[in-house]
Amino acid sequence: MNLAVGIFLMIAGAVEASVAQSQQISNAQDTVAMQTVRLRGLDTLNGTAKDLTMKVGATLQYGHLEIVADTCRVPQAEPESDAYAFLRIRDLREETPRFSGWMFASSPALSALDHPRYDVWVVSCTNN
Repeated sequence: MNLAVGIFLMIAGAVEASVAQSQQISNAQDTVAMQTVRLRGLDTLNGTAKDLTMKVGATLQYGHLEIVADTCRVPQAEPESDAYAFLRIRDLREETPRFSGWMFASSPALSALDHPRYDVWVVSCTNN
């Protein structure tokens, strides 16, 4: 298999996974809304990771980032199996958001923050 075919198959698989996850989230009967989002932040400049806990609807500052959690949902049948959070992340030094959309705990690279210094991903959603 040549490189172009391999890349095409990899992209097609990622698109299929994204569509499947989007369909699952859009069907509110299959998921349950939670009140608390647990994120993990990585400062790639100094190599430190930090767990971040925030309430849905709240705003949190992590380094130069402002993070807003609009919603957090888990599968109704198996709440521990995955978590989906709709986040808006903005660098405080910029006007436009760096990220606005769904992040998936089970597939952090599928929908990732694009920032030169920080990585942020969803770990879980709870009602604590």
